[in-house]
Amino acid sequence: MRQGNPFQTVSEQEPIAATPELRSAQRWNVVWVVPILAMLIGGWMLYRSISSKGPEIRIRFDTAEGIQAGKTELRCRSVNVGKVTRVELAEDLSSVLVYCTMDAGNEKLLRKGSRFWVVRPRVSAADISGLGTLLTGVYVELEPGAGELGPRKWKGRETPPPTNRSVPGLRLTLVSEDAASLSIGSPVYYRGYEVGRVESRELDADGRRIIYEVFIREQYQGLVRENTKFWNTSGIDIAAGVDGFKIRTPSFQSMVSGGVSFAVQEGVDPESLAKDGTIFDLHEDENSAASSTFEPTMQLLLLFDQSVRGLSKSAPVEYRGIEIGRVRSISFDYVADRENQKVPVLVEVDPRILRPNGAVTPTEEEIPLLGDAIKKGLRATLKTGSLLTGALYVDFDYYPDEFPEELGYKGDYPVVPTLQSGFAQLEVKLAAILDKIEKLPIEEAMANISKAAGEAATTAEDARSALTQIKEAAAAAKVTLENPDFKGLPADLRKTLAEFEKSIASVGPDGNIQGDLLRTLDELRSAIRSMESMTDTIQEKPNSLLFGKEDSGNPRPKAAGRR
Repeated sequence: MRQGNPFQTVSEQEPIAATPELRSAQRWNVVWVVPILAMLIGGWMLYRSISSKGPEIRIRFDTAEGIQAGKTELRCRSVNVGKVTRVELAEDLSSVLVYCTMDAGNEKLLRKGSRFWVVRPRVSAADISGLGTLLTGVYVELEPGAGELGPRKWKGRETPPPTNRSVPGLRLTLVSEDAASLSIGSPVYYRGYEVGRVESRELDADGRRIIYEVFIREQYQGLVRENTKFWNTSGIDIAAGVDGFKIRTPSFQSMVSGGVSFAVQEGVDPESLAKDGTIFDLHEDENSAASSTFEPTMQLLLLFDQSVRGLSKSAPVEYRGIEIGRVRSISFDYVADRENQKVPVLVEVDPRILRPNGAVTPTEEEIPLLGDAIKKGLRATLKTGSLLTGALYVDFDYYPDEFPEELGYKGDYPVVPTLQSGFAQLEVKLAAILDKIEKLPIEEAMANISKAAGEAATTAEDARSALTQIKEAAAAAKVTLENPDFKGLPADLRKTLAEFEKSIASVGPDGNIQGDLLRTLDELRSAIRSMESMTDTIQEKPNSLLFGKEDSGNPRPKAAGRR
């Protein structure tokens, strides 16, 4: 026990400590309201940010021209569905990798077959597009596919497809050996009316063919059948054949950007409608497309004993004006024996063209029918289809006067006998005519003509001398009549002399006789000139006795009689 100091006053004593008041601590304070609200708002914003983001995809492009991270949008049908987050170079430095973050709920657009491309201003011969991006900037366009949900890595296109896959229509594939002037966006025509576009063009894996993807608009897709023929209509088509020159000029757009036309060939029944993905051959021109419908059932070998200059591959083979085939090849490889040096020409024909509709002949019976036709005089000849181009064609016809022959073979090919024709036959006839001309006594005839011309010249000279004497007599008579002494003669004598003067005047310069003599002399001169001209012509061209002058037309020798 603590004792106090007795000498210490009350005021100096230490104060007595107060007893502490115990209270429970306060668990809630208004100060915590602000950080709690901040945390709630931040969490909500984080949730919204995470929940609003879709998957991240990667698109590979050749170049990132105009693409900016954080600015360039990803669109589908002009609706914003994402944004480019970053752009990187690929490891091989040959391309760029564009990463895009999709908006939430848009991942369903990423399906197999989806296509990506950059929309920027583009100007080509076929189309002008993307001009709106001059103000808004470039963007990446997404075209959804129709397959299952696809991967997150894609290969972007460098050029946009002309037609969106969402647009209904017919999509076909054309195959060609030559690209010609066709390009992406080239029009597709039916009877000259535009019904579609070329969507893409690429070289196939083996590098032998060009593959085109073609789109036909929905309202015209019923025009395409399974037996439809497609052909190139690019540029101006100039062809020279047995029918002369043919010039086809398409529309101006086709001449600039190229074009494709299609149709079912005339006389062919349309088949069922074509389906998506059907593959068609793209022919070089309309003639090639028309000839592609030809299905030969027989190949024949022709051996011509004359020049085949002017006969080309695919030249027509006709029977009395009806086209039944075409020339397939001209080569000595078809005959092993070349001693006769005949030119082998392989033709392919379809004899069914000559049969009535509905008539059917088995293929195995066509060869015996051909043998019977050869016995009856069936022969092949070369004829000129156009004098302007010199093109030849093969003509089949019956020549009953020819010696009967049997059907022969060279290897596996039946051989049809041939005859010389055309210019070769004309050369034979001209040679026979020239032989006859050489046998004519032309020199003796020329000597007689020269003698006759000399006699005509002497006669003309004598006529000129007689005319001179007549003129002198008339002048003397005129002088006598004008003599003053002559006026003193009796009137009867003057009358007689006047009558004599009148008679003399008829042979004077203005007389009828002198005029007749002058006309006779002119006719003699003309006859002499004609004889001299004929003599010169016969000496230079003896065959003018048969054909006449060169300016007298284009005579044809009379056809030789059948033997």
